[in-house]
Amino acid sequence: MIGARVRETGWATAVAHPNIALVKYWGKRDESWILPVNGSLSMTLDIFPTTTTVRVDPSIAADIVSVDGRSAPRAAANRVSEFLDLVRTLADSNARAMVDTVNTVPTGAGLASSASGFAALAMAAAHAYGLALDRRDLSRLARRGSGSACRSVYGGFVEWHAGRGTGCAGNDSSYAEQIDATSLDAAMVIALVDHRPKPVPSRIAMRHTAATSPLYRAWVESCTDDLARIRAAIAAGDLGLVGRIAEHNALGMHATMLAARPAVRYLLARSLAVLDRIVWLRECGVAVHATVDAGPNVVALCGRADADEVAAALGELGDDVTTHVAAPGPPATLLAGDPR
Repeated sequence: MIGARVRETGWATAVAHPNIALVKYWGKRDESWILPVNGSLSMTLDIFPTTTTVRVDPSIAADIVSVDGRSAPRAAANRVSEFLDLVRTLADSNARAMVDTVNTVPTGAGLASSASGFAALAMAAAHAYGLALDRRDLSRLARRGSGSACRSVYGGFVEWHAGRGTGCAGNDSSYAEQIDATSLDAAMVIALVDHRPKPVPSRIAMRHTAATSPLYRAWVESCTDDLARIRAAIAAGDLGLVGRIAEHNALGMHATMLAARPAVRYLLARSLAVLDRIVWLRECGVAVHATVDAGPNVVALCGRADADEVAAALGELGDDVTTHVAAPGPPATLLAGDPR
């Protein structure tokens, strides 16, 4: 039993948006607490929200989890229940809950669906179980469900501090916070080349890359420099330099995966076609750079004034490529809930 006391019924609905990392998170120093090997930095999008409702119900014997109106697959439902166990421990409750999630981002396709999902779940569950958490504590909680979810707790440009140590000490020092990027007029163009869930989930691919790739340690070391340089570029309002750092960091991460034994390969021929088109756009004078999370879909970082041109150029690659334009988005938000 998790807690000796069953709390009264509570409910809440929250919405969160995915984020795309510019300096990537790819590897944990502590698996159980989801503590990263290196710090990372991302932009929260204003598209593809996830909306989650949590209803605490002491009368049910097990959590009930639905996604888009259907019962969640067992593995996904178990992951949600494990996360709710963390919330119940903090709340001193053993009451189970009904969780209903509506996703508008392709799930498991490398577009941070777990980030928006667990950020929304963390906010809704914390309120439903009566926890009073500030945003930094909420980011720590969301991190326990999916590392990158800690960044989706905030809007705009967000840094996730790696922190130091493991266990409780590491937990205290590893959190996300928003950084000032008002001098950037940034947009992201999402080039969807494959909506399907990727063949190797991020958690498995991450662990395998860290354990077997001879390039992994060098990439992690480069992330420290990338993070310092991209912070300075954001402060200076130099979007072109931000893009160059992000592109190098992303391609380096995918190189470490290709060097794993056996290789983890997410990029498809269509992904490479998008990357080639971005290089061509730069040669034509458009300030645009690429980043790719753990999946086949490519994201183009550019100025807002260039976003429509970039989207049109990428859309010309054929029906297999669909584009969506995103600006910096809002933080995770509580939409409704009982007053607690």
